[in-house]
Amino acid sequence: MNIQERLTAFAMLGATWVMWLLVVLSIIGLAIVLERAYYLITSRDDIRALKNDLLRLLQSGDVEGARKRLARSRSFEARVAAAGLLSVDEGAASAEQRIESESKLAKVQMERNLAFLGTVGNNAPFVGLLGTVIGVIRAFHSLDQSAGQITSGLMSQIGEALVATAIGILVALPAVAFFNFFQRVIRTRLARADALGGDVLAFMKAERRPMAAAAEE
Repeated sequence: MNIQERLTAFAMLGATWVMWLLVVLSIIGLAIVLERAYYLITSRDDIRALKNDLLRLLQSGDVEGARKRLARSRSFEARVAAAGLLSVDEGAASAEQRIESESKLAKVQMERNLAFLGTVGNNAPFVGLLGTVIGVIRAFHSLDQSAGQITSGLMSQIGEALVATAIGILVALPAVAFFNFFQRVIRTRLARADALGGDVLAFMKAERRPMAAAAEE
């Protein structure tokens, strides 16, 4: 049996398994969307209020109060800023490294499982197209077997082929949409985290300047 015959025999199994595969992928994708949405919603905070409280405490020199305020927040933004405050005695350079490290860790945690969602969005149409190709091969095979007569079975196989492509597109569209949405949310939150971290670094640099001036005197 040559390659063509093997592929034809494989196509004769039908495209039903392709459609079931797409259904399974869509269910997994929906589960990831719900899990990520819940995770991001439950880890958010009023960043404007948090920023105002942080600035007020830092300007008054209450570092411990600032740490406690950040610890009460459930947001990734607060975690990033709190990482910087761990290095108050070590200098701004150390704090900047801690902030960068915590920001990367937060990014990884927020993006968990999104790669699967992006992969489904990019490849589901091709999986559906595979089902279409299989359906077309079966349709031509049935046409050959019926000596060119158009039968109800032939039309059913053509319909199956078209449905496979449609399902692939329907699975891909929401996956891509949610993937892009979550990426935008993550970028926004990381930008806010950088802003809070910048406030911490500005405070530490401002504190270092009087100390350096006193040391020179």
